[in-house]
Amino acid sequence: MPRNLNRREMLQAGAVLCSASLLPREGLVSESNSTIARTDIEIQLASVSPHTLRLSILPIKNGTAGAVPSDGSLARTSWGPVAAKLRGEIKPQTIKLGPLSVRVAVDPLTFKIETHTGKPVQTLELEKESGVLFFEIGNSPLLGLGEGGPQFDRRGSVDLMRSRQSGYKLATHGGRVPVPWMIGTAGWAMFIHQPLGTFDFTGPRGKFQSATPDTSLPLDIFFVAAAEPATIMSEYARLTGHAEMPPLWSLGYQQSHRTLAGRDEVVAEAQTFRQKKLPCDAFIYLGTGFCPSGWNTQNGSFEWNSRVFPDPPEILAELHKQHFRSVLHVVILTDRLRGRAHDPCPLDEFDELEAGCYWNAHRKNFGMGVDGWWPDEGDALDISSRLVRNRMYWEGPQIDRPNERPYALHRNGYAGMQRYGSFLWSGDVYSTWETLKLQVPIAINTSLTGIPYWGTDIGGFVPTKEFTAELYVRWFQFAAFCTLFRAHGRTWKLRLPWGWNTGDPGPVEISNYEGAAAPDASQLHNAQVEPICRKYLELRYRLLPYLYSAVRECATTGMPIMRALWLHHPNDPKAVACGDEFLWGPSLLVAPVVEKGAMKRLVYLPGGDWFDFWTGQRIQGGREITREVDLGTMPLYARAGSIIPIGPVKQYVDEKVDEPLTIRIHSGNDAAFLLYEDDGRSFDYRQGEWMGIQMTWNNLDRRLSLRLAEGSRMLPPVHRIFDIRLDEATRQIKFRGQPVEVSF
Repeated sequence: MPRNLNRREMLQAGAVLCSASLLPREGLVSESNSTIARTDIEIQLASVSPHTLRLSILPIKNGTAGAVPSDGSLARTSWGPVAAKLRGEIKPQTIKLGPLSVRVAVDPLTFKIETHTGKPVQTLELEKESGVLFFEIGNSPLLGLGEGGPQFDRRGSVDLMRSRQSGYKLATHGGRVPVPWMIGTAGWAMFIHQPLGTFDFTGPRGKFQSATPDTSLPLDIFFVAAAEPATIMSEYARLTGHAEMPPLWSLGYQQSHRTLAGRDEVVAEAQTFRQKKLPCDAFIYLGTGFCPSGWNTQNGSFEWNSRVFPDPPEILAELHKQHFRSVLHVVILTDRLRGRAHDPCPLDEFDELEAGCYWNAHRKNFGMGVDGWWPDEGDALDISSRLVRNRMYWEGPQIDRPNERPYALHRNGYAGMQRYGSFLWSGDVYSTWETLKLQVPIAINTSLTGIPYWGTDIGGFVPTKEFTAELYVRWFQFAAFCTLFRAHGRTWKLRLPWGWNTGDPGPVEISNYEGAAAPDASQLHNAQVEPICRKYLELRYRLLPYLYSAVRECATTGMPIMRALWLHHPNDPKAVACGDEFLWGPSLLVAPVVEKGAMKRLVYLPGGDWFDFWTGQRIQGGREITREVDLGTMPLYARAGSIIPIGPVKQYVDEKVDEPLTIRIHSGNDAAFLLYEDDGRSFDYRQGEWMGIQMTWNNLDRRLSLRLAEGSRMLPPVHRIFDIRLDEATRQIKFRGQPVEVSF
């Protein structure tokens, strides 16, 4: 049994503990010979914020602790002074790091993290011989870890964290973009900055092991402890950076193309969208080499295919006149990339490894009027190179258009890619019902990993026997509530909203895919598809004021746009475990229909009342309900105590429509909403050129208050007309920047 300490010894021990929290920059140093994986180590502990601490295990060589290598994922290189440095035969002790405490024990080396009240949060244990890290999984879902991989709850799986299309079950789960940010929904999260490694969640404890066991050090961990999910997301944004605001047009519908017949087809399709009044903002053109006839001459080339684009500047200008943006598919032919887009590139020697040289190849076409880029491939790039490419497509366009927000749709990335406004899509998935079903939890986990701008190929990239009009419609409905709303795939004419009623699937292109099949010809004359697509296209554009406000919230707080129910209902176990539905922004619950032939959909509604978006019916939550559905209906619910702005139908985001914005109030609780607006194109909002209208609903008094948000100003025109709608009652007001109240 341990002996009782005398008063002198107790005072000495207390002095050590106090010094750990009030240390000078160099911190506390304990000398001797502790090892991990047969390497002498130094332990460093630092407080990053009241909710986040940093634990670094560094190898010692010639008496000096090694540095943590940078891969570009962190938003900063310095995180403040080290509070404690421990070496050698480390004695049990408690180190206070702001409101958090770490109890250090040995044999094995263990770190018990506690709150200021002494509540245990997590226990990290390092195996002496191997350097394997063990941690508590707990009894609630484990989320995050990037795009793809086993879904929804990561518990029970082994994840090799392999980044690329072939990383994990491409056909159904899509490309893998692993990010070692895991969220324990019981109130903690952890970002393992170094090293790269694999996770094993199959046992009673989680296990993390370096991908190269001989180099398990340094180990660098950022640990977050917070009861509020919003705080956890905010801390991750603190670590890896906040998302940039994308151009508004990128939130509209994007139509992708494959094998192109010629100039007339390109122009005719634009005219068809406008004639049919099907909203659309962007056309994406695939490159030749990935298809028989794309925009360029061959894979990796920046030369135009003259058979399809004989006069590129003129065609781009013609598309611009019809309010379409043009995005070009490009690939990178190197497996490494370094530097930045604006770094000088020697004219006498092109270096494909330099971002400055590689970006220069884009600039001629960008000068012709190209609006965005689709950088494909890059699977072989390491983490640093992936982030260099993400950054290049953000900074490069600003060389020539310094006050225009860039757009790029990436296949690869990593933690921190959101700092460069990067969009991501789920890769070359197959057209099956199982794939559609899995895209829902993949969307949630991707969003929880700080990647807010995400989507999937509507209908699936590789057609199979399951690719029918019904599957396409259900996928289209889901995609209307993804941040990236984009159709793409082989048999590409079936990706057009009217394509299922023409009898022409377009070039089939399935010979090199196992399990691929041409769609059944009997499916190609279905008149139901186009009006259903129109319904969801128009809804997406009507909800743009709500969506853009959620994007702004994401960029300023780290709260994702596509949200796990856990983010708003952490104390509801059923909501936390729900991976087949999600919240879109703060107030809309989306329940995609992912079953073939479905006539009904089971939906879990968290506690409180909810309103059926389509019928207005008020429904008590805290239970599972059965919602009947037809082909044109995807269940959608608005939270009681919410304010949702709904605009007029537009054919493109910048269209000027002389109709008021409707502010729909769902009563039952007090509510607040910040309606955000800027020019949607420039960075002027950084200098205060934005308008925020703070709306507050007092449920008891049945009164809505509107005022300008702090730091914002009225943008032209000098007033806004709003139709305020509560149930069947409507009031119209003019908002001129002064506080206004509306009573019902």
